[in-house]
Amino acid sequence: MSRLPDYAELHCVSNFSFLRGASHPEELVERAQALGYAALAISDECSFAGVVRAHRAAKEHGLKLIIGAEFRLTASIPASAPAFTPASTLACAAAGAGSHAGDEPVTPAHSRLVLLAQNRAGYGNLSALITLARRRADKGSYRLLRGDLDSPAGAVLREKPSDAARQPRVAKTWAAAAGAVPDCIALWVPPAELVRRAAVAARAAASTASGGGTNEATGEAAREMSREAAASNGALAALRAEGQFLAERFAGRCWLAVELHAEGDDRERLSVLQALAVDCGLPALAAGDVHMHLRARRPLQDVLTATRHRVSVFAAGERLFANGERHLRTRLRLSRLYPPELLAETLNVAAQCDFSLDELRYEYPGEVVPHGQTPASFLRSETERGLLRRYGDSVPSAVPPAVRERIEHELALIGELGYEPYFLTVYDIVSFARSRGILCQGRGSAANSAVCYALGVTEVDPARSHLLFERFISKERGEPPDIDVDFEHERREEVIQYLYAKYGRDRAALAAAVISYHTRGALRDVGRALGFEPAQIDALASTLAWWDKREQLPERLAQIGLDPASPRVAKWLALAEALRGFPRHLSQHTGGFVLSRGPLSRLVPVENAAMPERTVIQWDKDDLDAVGLLKVDVLALGMLSAIRRALDLVGRRMDEIPPEDPATYAMICAADTVGVFQIESRAQMAMLPRLKPRQFYDLVIEVALVRPGPIQGDMVHPYLRRRDGREAIEGMRPEIADVLGRTLGVPIFQEQVMQLAVVAAGFTPGEADQLRRAMAAWRRKGGLEPFEQKLIAGMRERGYALAFAQRLCAQIRGFGEYGFPESHAASFALLVYVSAWLKCHRPDAFLCALLNSQPMGFYAPAQLLRDARRHGVKVRPVDVQASAVEATLEAAATTAITKAAAGAGQAPAGCCAVRLGLGGIASLSTSGAARIVVARRQGRFADVADLAARARLARSDLDALAAAGALAGIAGHRRQAAWAAAAAPVQGDLLAAAIRDEAPPVLALPSEGDDLVADYASLGLTLGRHPLALLRESLRARRFVSATDLAGCADRQLARVAGIVTCRQRPGTASGIVFVTIEDESGLANIVVHAPLVERQRRELLGATLLGVFGQISREGAVVHLVAKRLVDLSAWLGRLSPASRDFH
Repeated sequence: MSRLPDYAELHCVSNFSFLRGASHPEELVERAQALGYAALAISDECSFAGVVRAHRAAKEHGLKLIIGAEFRLTASIPASAPAFTPASTLACAAAGAGSHAGDEPVTPAHSRLVLLAQNRAGYGNLSALITLARRRADKGSYRLLRGDLDSPAGAVLREKPSDAARQPRVAKTWAAAAGAVPDCIALWVPPAELVRRAAVAARAAASTASGGGTNEATGEAAREMSREAAASNGALAALRAEGQFLAERFAGRCWLAVELHAEGDDRERLSVLQALAVDCGLPALAAGDVHMHLRARRPLQDVLTATRHRVSVFAAGERLFANGERHLRTRLRLSRLYPPELLAETLNVAAQCDFSLDELRYEYPGEVVPHGQTPASFLRSETERGLLRRYGDSVPSAVPPAVRERIEHELALIGELGYEPYFLTVYDIVSFARSRGILCQGRGSAANSAVCYALGVTEVDPARSHLLFERFISKERGEPPDIDVDFEHERREEVIQYLYAKYGRDRAALAAAVISYHTRGALRDVGRALGFEPAQIDALASTLAWWDKREQLPERLAQIGLDPASPRVAKWLALAEALRGFPRHLSQHTGGFVLSRGPLSRLVPVENAAMPERTVIQWDKDDLDAVGLLKVDVLALGMLSAIRRALDLVGRRMDEIPPEDPATYAMICAADTVGVFQIESRAQMAMLPRLKPRQFYDLVIEVALVRPGPIQGDMVHPYLRRRDGREAIEGMRPEIADVLGRTLGVPIFQEQVMQLAVVAAGFTPGEADQLRRAMAAWRRKGGLEPFEQKLIAGMRERGYALAFAQRLCAQIRGFGEYGFPESHAASFALLVYVSAWLKCHRPDAFLCALLNSQPMGFYAPAQLLRDARRHGVKVRPVDVQASAVEATLEAAATTAITKAAAGAGQAPAGCCAVRLGLGGIASLSTSGAARIVVARRQGRFADVADLAARARLARSDLDALAAAGALAGIAGHRRQAAWAAAAAPVQGDLLAAAIRDEAPPVLALPSEGDDLVADYASLGLTLGRHPLALLRESLRARRFVSATDLAGCADRQLARVAGIVTCRQRPGTASGIVFVTIEDESGLANIVVHAPLVERQRRELLGATLLGVFGQISREGAVVHLVAKRLVDLSAWLGRLSPASRDFH
């Protein structure tokens, strides 16, 4: 039996050629290794987005990976090249994923070029070329010109995009090297249609040479044959010219790729391409144009093609591949298709490609270091300055000894790993923000660092905590640290643009986020591709909830009248399942910035983001970790905006908020926390009366305890029982007590698990960090078992009971769901306390700040406003005579233009009234609102006509003001205001003049219900009575009690309540339970809907605006829930009123 030929596949696209490739990079690598390939090139279209995944898989499977990219060229023929006819040019707009034509055949002449990196320099050149092509086009597209390859001999491309994010002017400079895109091998894939035409010419020539070419045709037939012959000869000439062009530009580095796919003309195609290679002076090799790892993926590949072209597979025609040959084929199959020399040539090329991503070396920017200092010396000096500032003295001895010891340990490790520039860069960013008055705070594992605290990056005092630095950095970790900094969400863009301005767009970009298919999106795209009716697709998608499991799909299909057992429907489900998890496109990370010392584009390609003035690299955060690129997270947090606004209103700084305030903790214990950061959710509000926080560390525990990790690890109830004295804390060894003493013997934080592994099982700090990473990933990837075995063995060696060790392992598995590190919880707890203090002592400023920082949090402005009024805050309506663009504070002594809030409490002394802002009016233009405020500085408005003239308002703005009741002070109630607005003179409005000539009528006062509907339509809230106050008599007649009445019900008592849905939640740890918060005029009620009822009454649960609930009281201390037994959709009672809820966030 003859030996199978060795082979390297050099042309292969993954599913990161979005909507083209039908296999993940990992699948391709694993399959290539199983087939015995010598190497595999991942050559996605103008993209490196999938290469890190392929790199990791190749290392795991021991396969040589070649990194490349495929391009389609836009015609830009240099003057020295032949001018091709339109039928034979290489004209392709080469739009990228999502808009290019994609698979052959596309245009009559669609040439592709595959470039493969030979070494580190070639990788950098190829990355820069991808950047060049992507930066000159909109997001999702690229444009590579033939002229980009037409460089003088001895030149290398260096692109210099301007700061314009969308259409940069690209200048090129050249330095000594060899030919176009140096250190890269080029594979030329000639256009399929031109090859077919050239085959016709070759057949004609062969026929003529054999004497069989006598043509007796006359007239039109002869002319048609002549035209066909000319076109065929033109195609052959065009191919030769193109091949010679590439052979010249890639001298000694260009091969012609022969791609045979069993389409019936393989023999003829092979002959033509081999002859063309000889004519152009190019060697030829075999290639597969691989799009999938297995032939079985062909149906999915067809769906992707149809989706890309926005047609069904039945209408896609020749845009689909003719067969399933574009998969990784066996070497036996390849040996039957290709001559041995073409297969052998692939090995020659593969041998010349010797680059691995492991060779990438990343250098952080160094300009933050002053002249004459090193990064190490400057970091130390700034840390020392920060310590003196933090600990309030001018001498180093003021620093607590424990903190000094930690600082020295951290600086030594930071220096050993070379991370000083990284810390200084983050320090520079935070310093910039503070210089602009932008509130910011570091969080996450960075809060474990005393150096970060000294630099002002974080606010967690290491002298008051027991945080583990190795959670942040360790030698064994093998990956860079990750510092997350939250900034005010309204001003984060200032920080982002500062980074672009400081480092330039060639050295700064955001990390990518890979947007993948979920069930609903996969069902939609596959359904459209398979030709299902849009109504059927929409019905299925609307029936699905995000938590539905795959096994529930047949039931959902039956609900919309489709037979899950029919072959067509079964195919829909199977292909949608295969598509789930496929990357759909690249988006931008929420704030992960990558900065580099040299051009970033030589490390990773950079492309335009959808947002103007943003650029994004092609790798996500996991890719960055894998190749050791550092990023700093510039994140947005709405609560920081709200806190900064509130502090400005009350004239305080954050560090001036009194610590450990009893009144604040009393409010928190009562779960009076609507609007308060992190503890306003239903689950947190239910926990507060049970945990009863009385000091700051209690808040740290509260933030961390209501998380999936502690819940799944059965840590919540033991902690609460021990805190209440209902469960004894059994004797703990001293080393265990040091770790778990503050949490009553229960591991609540990730750091505690790491510390237990060190003190009780002999782990090194680095091994403990590896355990943490395994904890986070085991549900997705497994891999926790070896750590458990080592943990149990180590604890048994040290005399711990097996039951204790096993219980610890069970708790560790719980952290696989998601648990907070103590450092993160401490950072958030600080914001919890500050926001709670503001709500407690200045609810007026707190409400005003929250309204001006929307959207954020669990509650809509209507609920925030009602909660504040229950606390005695006066709220005044929007009024053109008094309102600014945003909500403002006014002296409370002024008579409020509002209706009394039912059940209002007493606001703290010194509180002001809140005046609603013009910016809250729907349909009022931002510019119109601003002009009203400016015009009012000259004096109050006399009437609507005066307002329209002085503020230069459009008719639409006047109508919006009238609908919102904002003209009440100058025009009366809404109906009168609407008439006055219509009559007000607006330039070019003839109708207004006609109305103005009529005497204004006396219009009837709107009903309370009409005003209510208008309030919600214009403002999303009302200062009048709550909608359910108007319905209370009808509700009482049907025995619905109010939300506050539930508090007086006994445990297990039957009750019924109705309210407007404000929030729906479904925690992943709640066994399918959905929690619903409803509101009436008396307050909020918490509803628990168990999984069976969720399934039976999904429509009512998810669709009702006004929800009636029949259920049973569940009481635990002061915490009361109504466990639903039946749901009723009462939304019709609200008529035209449709308040929005905030669901599943």
